[in-house]
Amino acid sequence: MIELKTPASIDAMYETGQVVAGALTAVRKSADVGVSLLELNEVAHDALRAAGASSPFLGYRPSFAPTPFPAVLCTSVNDAIVHGIPTGHRLRDGDLVSVDFGAQLGGWAGDSALSFVVGTPRPADLRLIETAERALAAGIGAAVVGNRIGDIAHAIGTVCREAGLGIPQDFGGHGIGRRMHEDPSVPNEGRPGRGLRLRAGLVLAIEPMVIGGGTDGYHVDPDGWTLRTDDGSRAAHAEHTVAITEDGPRILTAR
Repeated sequence: MIELKTPASIDAMYETGQVVAGALTAVRKSADVGVSLLELNEVAHDALRAAGASSPFLGYRPSFAPTPFPAVLCTSVNDAIVHGIPTGHRLRDGDLVSVDFGAQLGGWAGDSALSFVVGTPRPADLRLIETAERALAAGIGAAVVGNRIGDIAHAIGTVCREAGLGIPQDFGGHGIGRRMHEDPSVPNEGRPGRGLRLRAGLVLAIEPMVIGGGTDGYHVDPDGWTLRTDDGSRAAHAEHTVAITEDGPRILTAR
């Protein structure tokens, strides 16, 4: 079932989205050579506590997962695409890090992700991150009243494929509202003019995931959560929670 949100509900979701944005900004500032992924998770957890918010990630267990997710932050490093579990791994110079974070506040969820390099970046990694961000911007640009889900998917996929990047199939964006994951699904590749017609009040988490090696292959680590590239190439992830309004897309997790 798809719930269209009222303007007041979208305003409330913006408040949640700003908790998410603030936490990701704090995590990015804290990430440095020698800092552990568990320490980044604690930074995010502190942001939740300060805002009086809760985590939709902690304890979350979708059908594919063998165990509940044990953290409030996803930390995916280098060839990990998404859903990485924070561990004691300490960041090294040149690591490409993708962090994904959600919050629940006042009955509404928010979800966002960004990627960055710790220390000295490789030019290829910067291009990968920049392309993920461009793909996200393209998807948001297509999130207008009267378009369809396929228009968002096509906009994202076009940017990624023209850059020669892979797109992990079976994973993409989603509706969001009272719960972190709601209908509809938002693929990262598709045909324009297909799928659900976009209406004012629809709120989506739009999230390109890109693979630097150009192939789409991925596998799941033994932890049952972490998606990792088959070819060992690096990956990047970018995401915003976006409301479709009569005045155009409104980014609720803008940083």
